[in-house]
Amino acid sequence: MSEDSGSLPSKNNFSEWYNEILWRAEIMDVRYPVKGLYVWFPHGFAIRKATYGILRELLDRDHEETLFPLLIPEYEFMKEAEHIKGFEEEVYWVTNGGLSKLDVPLALRPTSETAIYPMYALWVRSHADLPIKLYQIVNTFRYETKHTRPLIRLREITSFKEAHTVHATWEEAKEQVEDAIALYKEFYERLCVPVIMSKRPDWDKFPGADYTIAADAVMPDGRTLQVGTAHHLGDNFAKTFEICYEDENGEQQYAFQTCYGISERCIAALISIHGDDKGLVLPPEIAPVQVVIVPIIMKKMAEEVTQAAKDIEAEMKAAGLRVKIDDRPLRPGAKYYHWEMRGTPLRLEIGPRDLENGVVMAADRFGEKTSIPRENLKEGVRAFMDQFKEQLKSRAVERIRSQIKIVEEPDEIKEAVESGIAIVQWCGCEECAKEIEKRYDVSVLGDEIRSEFIRKSEGKCIICGKPSKQAVVGRSY
Repeated sequence: MSEDSGSLPSKNNFSEWYNEILWRAEIMDVRYPVKGLYVWFPHGFAIRKATYGILRELLDRDHEETLFPLLIPEYEFMKEAEHIKGFEEEVYWVTNGGLSKLDVPLALRPTSETAIYPMYALWVRSHADLPIKLYQIVNTFRYETKHTRPLIRLREITSFKEAHTVHATWEEAKEQVEDAIALYKEFYERLCVPVIMSKRPDWDKFPGADYTIAADAVMPDGRTLQVGTAHHLGDNFAKTFEICYEDENGEQQYAFQTCYGISERCIAALISIHGDDKGLVLPPEIAPVQVVIVPIIMKKMAEEVTQAAKDIEAEMKAAGLRVKIDDRPLRPGAKYYHWEMRGTPLRLEIGPRDLENGVVMAADRFGEKTSIPRENLKEGVRAFMDQFKEQLKSRAVERIRSQIKIVEEPDEIKEAVESGIAIVQWCGCEECAKEIEKRYDVSVLGDEIRSEFIRKSEGKCIICGKPSKQAVVGRSY
C-alpha cells in the first residue's frame, strides 16, 4: 500500500495534490490495467461505507432498497429515443456469451431506467400500488472519452445511488423531486460539504426528463463538480414502457415518475473541500477511525501507560466510537503523520506525566490541543469532536462564500471563474447562454438557484438586457 513518508504537494496545486492524496491516504489505487477503472483501498472503502451509510439511513425513511440486473436487452434499451440519444456514445455492449454470439446484444447499464421500468410496467396495476419509491446502490458503466479522473470522471462508477419513484400525478412527482432535494441537502450537511442547487437548462437536463435540478460543489481550484441530480420524468417513460394504473374511476392513466442519483463524486468533494497540505480531513461521522490513541512509552511507567491506553480504548468503544491504539514501535511523530494523512479527527496522547496529572492530551486534526481530565474523558472527547465538526463546517462555508462572485458586467465573468463561480443575470434563452459560454469558455449551469450563500436579486440579462433570473456560471469537471 502507500508509503508513510514524504509530504503532499501544496493544495494550491490542486490537481497534483488530489492525485497524490488518493494513494498516500489510501483511498484508491489507480494502477488497475483498464483506463477509467480504479480499486478501493480498505481505508477508502471504509469512508465510502460510512458515507453511503448516511445516504441509506436518509432514504430508508420512506424508500425501499432493491437490486436490478446489470445487463439490459437492446430492445428495451432502445425504446426511449431521447434518453438513448443522451447515452448512445457511452454504452458498453456485450455481444458474445463465451464463443457464441448473442441473439440480443446486452448493454451494461449506464443508468437503470431501461432496466427498471419494464418491471414497473408489470408491478403497477392500480392507484393503490402508488407511490413506488425504490433505490439501489450499484455500479454503472459509461465509455467516458474525456480525461478520466478517480472518483470524478470514471468508466466504471462503482457507487451509483439511483432512486426511481412512480406517482399518480405530475404534481406528486414534483413534490418528490423537492423531497429528493431536501434529502440531498441534509446528506451534504452531514458531510459538512456546502452545495448549490440550480435548475439545469433544457439542453442540459437528463435525457427524457421534463426538468432537472442539480447540486454542485465548488472545488478548491474553482471548478464545479456536479454531486447530485433529481429529475422529473413526467409521463415520458411511462408512455414508452406502458406504466399505467387504474384510477379510482376505473380508467387507465399513465403514471408520472422521478429519478435521482448520487455517485462517488460525493467522496471526491468530501476529500477535496476539507483536505489540506497534511492530508485528509474527515468529519467524525465519516472517519473510519474517529479517535486514535497514541501511548507515549518511556522506561518510566511503561506498563501503566500501556494499560491506561487499553482502558481508554475500551471506554471509547463503549461510547460507540471507532477507536484504535497505535502501539507500533515508531516515533510519535511518525504516528501523528500517519493518522493526519488519513484524516482521523481526534488524537489522544497518554504518557507518564499525563497519568500522574490525571489528564489525557487531545489534539484535533487541525492541531488544536487541550487536556481533558481523565475522569471526564468520554464527555470531553464528545465535546471536542462536536467543536471540530462545527469548525470544519464553518471553514467550508467560509471557503465557498469566497468563491462566489455576483457579476454585473460580462467582462467580470472571466476573473470570477478563475477561482470559483459567477452569479449573473440571464434571460433563460439558449442564444444568450451560448454567447456567455463561447465568449468566456464557461458553462451556464442553471437558474432558479437555491442557496443560502447567494443573495437573491432581480435584473436584466447580462447579454440581451431582457428581464432575467440569476444563473450560475462556471467551469465544470
